[in-house]
Amino acid sequence: MEDAITSPSGRSKPNTGGSGLTYRDSGVDIDAGNALVEAIKPLAGSTGRTGTMAGLGGFGALFDLQAAGYRDPILVATTDGVGTKLKIAIEAGKHDTIGIDLVAMCVNDLVVQGAEPLFFLDYFASGHLDLETGRAIIGGIASACRESGCALVGGETAEMPGLYSGTDYDLAGFAVGAVERGSVITGADTQVGDVILGLASSGLHSNGFSLVRKVVALSGLEYSRPAPFAPDTSLASALLRPTRLYVKGPLAAIKVGGVKALAHITGGGLLENVPRVIPGNLQASIDAASWQFPPVFSWLKHQANIQAMEMARTFNCGIGMVLVVDPARKQAIAEALQNHGESVLEIGRMTERRLGQTGCDLVNTDAW
Repeated sequence: MEDAITSPSGRSKPNTGGSGLTYRDSGVDIDAGNALVEAIKPLAGSTGRTGTMAGLGGFGALFDLQAAGYRDPILVATTDGVGTKLKIAIEAGKHDTIGIDLVAMCVNDLVVQGAEPLFFLDYFASGHLDLETGRAIIGGIASACRESGCALVGGETAEMPGLYSGTDYDLAGFAVGAVERGSVITGADTQVGDVILGLASSGLHSNGFSLVRKVVALSGLEYSRPAPFAPDTSLASALLRPTRLYVKGPLAAIKVGGVKALAHITGGGLLENVPRVIPGNLQASIDAASWQFPPVFSWLKHQANIQAMEMARTFNCGIGMVLVVDPARKQAIAEALQNHGESVLEIGRMTERRLGQTGCDLVNTDAW
């Protein structure tokens, strides 16, 4: 062959005396993309659910809402990513759980409005497509979709040399759910005296990682070393613990009746997310001493002398989902959540908002 020579990296580069450039010469390998699609077809197929009408490979995915059991549905759509948590996954070479984070960040937002997740699509972009990395990422996505009852119906794999360097990649997700008309949860009927329930988080979830990475850098720790707050595991594995999927438990609680509002505690933490789902005349009064502050948050706080309120507006601080419920139904709702593996805590009450208050009053943070 006279049209290409091999570079030190092992990739081919054009020989100007040959037959001309190919797409592969520019750094894009169509065959690698096709190989990944074939490798993930069984993973996507394992997420199938009632209503799915086609597998991977088409230009668009079809979904039959009537077959899924809906009579008069409202569609709810969300999109999200996992932020700079990706940087830790890339540096540690650990890619099998980051896809779980991607799905969780999307489907947890659907549930907040009472919607059942129906299908999911992903966007995976890299400078150079590595088959094993891609398979691990999509494997995590498929696993989370199965757990959420959500079909992985398609996505996009983009190889973009020059935009992403080395082993860097990016992820984005898109989820669609449905709720019957008249059953959308808006928080509008929340009132003074309603109980606030918190669902325990699995750790950091997928927010605040630019600050987390800064703390790690200042501490001088390596991701391969044991985590100071969890010495049985590496720092990377501890920080990469995936976002909890709050789907089956909250949906079961909604069916019980009495759930008035839900808030997924993501960027903005408790202080900014709870006020988003309650009327402007109400205040969420939350007692920080009503749950145990998880070790990862305690380590971050004390390692970098982060103030309690900064913690509460950056991280979930141990509470990944909040439900505002009718006091008369709180026990039945808690039982429905616990039956699906959730750790449920009563963390506060709804009160009247006074002039100058922000919508969330967090007290007893000295317990942290």
